[in-house]
Amino acid sequence: MNSLLPMMMPRISRNKALRALIVDYKPLTNFYGGYLVGDLFSGKVGGGGRETIMRGLYMNISQRKKKSKNQEHQRRRTEEEEAMARTISYITGSQLLSLKRRPNLAIVDVRDDERSYDGHITGSLHYASGSFTDKISNLIQEVKGKDTLVFHCALSQVRGPTCARRLANYLDEVKEDTGIKNIFVLERGFNGWESSGRPVCHCTDVPCKNQSAE
Repeated sequence: MNSLLPMMMPRISRNKALRALIVDYKPLTNFYGGYLVGDLFSGKVGGGGRETIMRGLYMNISQRKKKSKNQEHQRRRTEEEEAMARTISYITGSQLLSLKRRPNLAIVDVRDDERSYDGHITGSLHYASGSFTDKISNLIQEVKGKDTLVFHCALSQVRGPTCARRLANYLDEVKEDTGIKNIFVLERGFNGWESSGRPVCHCTDVPCKNQSAE
């Protein structure tokens, strides 16, 4: 019947394939190249007409599939962007200082070895970035009862934001009510916090038990 038909529907007869294409994708009253699709079954259309109609149907199928694929990709991208905008924001040192005494807030330090010799924000938890993914469930258990988490590393340019996103993605995947509603990243990280003269602790306790904000 035509060279495109075996490629599109190789496992069924040409006649069945042709009928399936017409029924699924276009009414019998549609035209392709001046030919009425329904005429394929009346014997009014010769080989050239059948080729024209089949090419039209094939292009229609291809365009539908491409459009559907693009729409799905855009939908997923939009959902991801909306989720990120909804769950992760930046917070300044001044804002954190004003919120720090609230019992529903936890500060998560994701620096690695430098925490031990540079000090840390008082009261902060420590979950090193190198093993953060493996310990997310431990973090969730440790912050039970808290709805706001503030992540930071040295500068909050790579490790802090990355770990915050990993937690947000994990929460989205497990779809459990952990009580965590807000995930923030501290602007300028620990270095910015310290250089602004804000409280730093040098204890070796993990988590830090010093809650003083002075």
